[in-house]
Order: sequence, then structure tokens, then C-alpha cells
Amino acid sequence: MLELTDPARITAGIVLLTVVGIESGGAFLVRVVTGKVAATGFQTSFFRAGHAHAGVLVILGLVCLLLAEATDLTGFWRWLGATGVLVAAIVMPAGFFLSAIGAGREVPNRAVVLLPVGATVLAAGVVTLGLGLLLA
Repeated sequence: MLELTDPARITAGIVLLTVVGIESGGAFLVRVVTGKVAATGFQTSFFRAGHAHAGVLVILGLVCLLLAEATDLTGFWRWLGATGVLVAAIVMPAGFFLSAIGAGREVPNRAVVLLPVGATVLAAGVVTLGLGLLLA
């Protein structure tokens, strides 16, 4: 049986509860694609991308949280390897959603900067964890 540290167990529990929020995003997306919420093609695309990234990155983030338990990483590197993907699971979808808000928007607003920030945190997290696993 896998033994989780208390921080990993608590983080996993909190993250699992956020799935309800992702579900709410899915319900919103259904309203958009069925025409019950007005949205441009750009907005619909960004809302879909935000929802997809949230779901996929939360699953990957939970896996990374578990895998980090098998490393010798400590301090900041442990945190980054264990939770970097989970941070990206917040930042990247926020970039998609926030940069698309506003009636009739056809191009992203300045919140689009969150996308490369999230991608950087994602890459840093998976590289750190991958190296931590290989070096353990």
C-alpha cells in the first residue's frame, strides 16, 4: 500500500474536491455550445481549451503528486515536482477563460499571458519530477 505524507494526502483531497468546479465548467460549456449562452467562435474555442486543460492537468497533477512520494526530492524541488502540474492546472485554464471573457470578444485580452506562465510551470514540474524519479 502506498504511504502518502500528510501534505500529499491533504493536497490530493483538496484537488479531488475541485473536480466539482471542473464539472460546473462543463455544464457552462454545454450551455455555450447549445446556444443558451452567447459566445463567439473564439470564446467557444478558448472555453473548450480551458475546460480540457483543467480536467487533464488535474488528473496528471494527482499522478505527479503520488509519484513525487517515490523521489528523494526535498524543499522547493519536492514542492515543484509534486505540485507544479497542479499549479499549471489552475494557471493555464485561468488564462483560457479570463482572456476570453467579455461580450463579443474575438481576440484574447491581456490575461492570455497566463498561458505561457502556466506552460512554464507545467514543464518545470514534470522535468523536476522526471529527474527526481530517475535519480532516486
